[in-house]
Amino acid sequence: MDLKKYIRDVPDFPKKGIIFKDITPLLQDSGAFQYSLQAMTSPWKGIKIDSVLAIESRGFIFGGAMAAQNDWKFIPLRKEGKLPYHKLSESYSLEYGTNTVEIHKDALQKGENVLIVDDLLATGGTIKAGINLVEKLEANVAGIVALIELTFLEGKKQFQGYEFCSILKY
Repeated sequence: MDLKKYIRDVPDFPKKGIIFKDITPLLQDSGAFQYSLQAMTSPWKGIKIDSVLAIESRGFIFGGAMAAQNDWKFIPLRKEGKLPYHKLSESYSLEYGTNTVEIHKDALQKGENVLIVDDLLATGGTIKAGINLVEKLEANVAGIVALIELTFLEGKKQFQGYEFCSILKY
């Protein structure tokens, strides 16, 4: 299935010069959405995964469905100030500014195998922040998957040495 036909470019969003990759058309087509979930899950068959760490907000869509379909725990990586309990924070740079993400301190157990899921890899800062938080909690990053990779930004350089796959490359 050609998933690229379900991705819409939105110029100058969230700011001038950025071309936003809108996944809404993909989500509105159940066949394309199911296909994308299978494509994002299949590289990890045969690898022990305990939890999915999904990155806010669109990563929740894919990570939640993947976790439910595979009997994995779902762990949200939230933007600063959104989690109500004891948490760890990590700040990072992204292609149009800076941000901070947080995880509950009790979200992962020592030695747990975690798959990090997001909809899009741009500069890699958010995923790197997720890796840092997983490792601070003494869990293992089993792999990283993104639906879309913006290859020209070379974001995967942020986390060389980790297993990574993307389904669509631009």
